[in-house]
Amino acid sequence: MGLTKVTTKLTSLTDSKRSFESLFLVNTGATDSMAPSDELEKLGVKQEGKMAYELADGTVKEYPFGLVRIEFMGETTAGRVVFGATGTEPLLGVTALESVGIMVDPTDKTLKRLPAIPLK
Repeated sequence: MGLTKVTTKLTSLTDSKRSFESLFLVNTGATDSMAPSDELEKLGVKQEGKMAYELADGTVKEYPFGLVRIEFMGETTAGRVVFGATGTEPLLGVTALESVGIMVDPTDKTLKRLPAIPLK
């Protein structure tokens, strides 16, 4: 599958004037989203805990995570964001996508809105 990217804005939950906007790689293999730690620190995002994550090469690494408001494609949600290394490419994980009813269409690698979010 090719790469799908979307402009995404992360906003501090404690200060709505502080935000980070960038092109995020949509990663349906990742549960949580990730952003460079220096950008999250500028927003004042607190590290709420640590979690072990399996990387693409199969290794497991522990990363801290925080909570932010996530906006993309005219939709808003809130959730976990992993503190990645400074300069890392931001990732938009599947939890953020699914929470607003958006999926990746594998045939043309575009983001599509579901007609309804499943509640069953």
